[in-house]
Amino acid sequence: MSHTPFLDLLDPPSAPTGADVPRPEYPRPQVVRDRWLNLNGTWQFEIDPGDSGLERGLRERELGGTITVPFAPESELSGVENTDFLEAVWYRREVTVPADWAEVGGDDTHVLLHFGAVDHDATVWVDGTEVVRHRGGFTPFTADLHGVAAPGDTVTVVVRARDHRGIPQARGKQSGLYANKDCHYTRTTGIWQTVWMEPVPGASLRRPRITPDLAGHTFDVRVPLTQNRRGHRVVVSVSDEAGPVASSSVRADLDLAPAVRVEIPADRVRPWSTRDPHLYGVDVQLQDADGGVVDAVRSYAGLRSVAIDGKAVRINGEPVFQRLVLDQGYWPESLMTAPSDAALLRDVELGLEAGFNGARLHQKVFEERYLFHADRLGYLVWGEFGDWGAGDFGRRDDHQRPTTSFVTEWLEALERDYSHPSIIGWCPLNETHQLLNDRITQLDDVTRGMFLATKLADPSRPVLDASGYSHRVLETDVWDSHNYEQEPAAFAEQVGGLASGAPYANVYDEGPISQPYRGQPYFVSEYGGIWWNPEEAAKAAGDDRAESWGYGQRVADEEGFHSRFAGLTDALLDDPLMFGYCYTQLTDVFQEQNGIYRFDRSEKLDVGRVRAVQQRPAAFEKGDGAPA
Repeated sequence: MSHTPFLDLLDPPSAPTGADVPRPEYPRPQVVRDRWLNLNGTWQFEIDPGDSGLERGLRERELGGTITVPFAPESELSGVENTDFLEAVWYRREVTVPADWAEVGGDDTHVLLHFGAVDHDATVWVDGTEVVRHRGGFTPFTADLHGVAAPGDTVTVVVRARDHRGIPQARGKQSGLYANKDCHYTRTTGIWQTVWMEPVPGASLRRPRITPDLAGHTFDVRVPLTQNRRGHRVVVSVSDEAGPVASSSVRADLDLAPAVRVEIPADRVRPWSTRDPHLYGVDVQLQDADGGVVDAVRSYAGLRSVAIDGKAVRINGEPVFQRLVLDQGYWPESLMTAPSDAALLRDVELGLEAGFNGARLHQKVFEERYLFHADRLGYLVWGEFGDWGAGDFGRRDDHQRPTTSFVTEWLEALERDYSHPSIIGWCPLNETHQLLNDRITQLDDVTRGMFLATKLADPSRPVLDASGYSHRVLETDVWDSHNYEQEPAAFAEQVGGLASGAPYANVYDEGPISQPYRGQPYFVSEYGGIWWNPEEAAKAAGDDRAESWGYGQRVADEEGFHSRFAGLTDALLDDPLMFGYCYTQLTDVFQEQNGIYRFDRSEKLDVGRVRAVQQRPAAFEKGDGAPA
């Protein structure tokens, strides 16, 4: 991958904080401004077991302990390490807004307070004034402090986070029991991504939406604005490692979200791909009538396309077989928060070293910097949501009760991640498993709502209504199944029905859980999960789901692992109609001992052999790309 100097400008240093802070890197790499203040580090902290803190005066008084933000209180790196249920927690910190931020907009400078993610319901006060509420533990939110905090002010920020148990809530893999169990892990409560501030003028840029048009050699950039002022223009400039490429501008006083099309000259067209993840720098400016810069952000983009032709999913018009791995994004010392930016990068590198060309980001909305590294390294990603936590609230044919906040939070994820070229598909739900009946249920409504919301927000990528089990949207762009059969011959027979129009589907004996398959592109989006723990190999028989487990009968030695991995994977690589697969999983996670790597990311088997199995051309890639 060639070095592009503009990438170095996407991680400006924070304003001085007076102390070393964890996770110091710029948290929003596709919308970069030079001025910002990282608020990670030591905050006052107190657990509120009865959620009575507001009545007891926790908003006004000093708190009884401390925590290291952005790590959740359940984690080791937080310094708290309390893994019991935490109904509510409180944070408090004094912050001095840099005085030189007044240069941004004078009296009209707006100080924005950003939270990367807070689980699950958050309320924020600044100097006693409530400035924002947010529901949802996976997505960012912002408070505009105009009229509350100005450059040079010292203010007190107080955060309350509620994380109630026993109600339908998007939790992902967080355990509903006190302890970890099966594939559910230690909970995350409160702040778990970077907290930071930045100044903007009253008329400013919101997050641009960059859509690549490979056929037209253009980038279509939609630029939402906070205000439309007479004489203002939006200017978009594209560059690469050789320098300026093209620019275009449009009036900014007529439309709340001006649209700018930038055409790339033919001799500078270089598509983004897994083999050549070329990125262009994208600078967006809001200029006044005299050409002065009112606001500016730096970004980047990749010129690539995703298309469906029969059963084929094509990237840049080519049948690229998707060799995906399930990445759950947990770390032993920090849970859902990566311990460092290097740890996020390392997960992408580990996937590539094992022969995978992408990942399903499973039951979690990953930190945005993970996508930055995937963009740079040409690593394909399916963007997903942590929807588990809404089941077992009724009878078997009407027990899944996802709420309205599932839709709102998913829309926030789509807005944040829309412009990342590594994302080649969306999947808002996973393993919904409710019987179909003659009544439209809450699950039906929310499944269709999330599918339609995704298609409306982003018509440029395929959408899978739910990964595995229950496909409730007849027109879903993609179909899939999860199959953890461990015997290769039986597995090959089970997944071999695609040519006859009857691919493997997850079913219940009591009745159907999916609408009929209609010939969509198909892949097995979870398979494998082969247990391997060298230290426990002598106890190979059995399935201990409490301490050390994988799917099915354990292999007795490493050779057994490689033989099974090759047999299962070959069955998928040999199907000319299947566009990909996703192996479970990249790393062990707590009691799940079925990763290619250990939980600490060290090697536990010959990764070169795993890579070798996957490197041969798939039958799908040998075709001429004709509709299947």
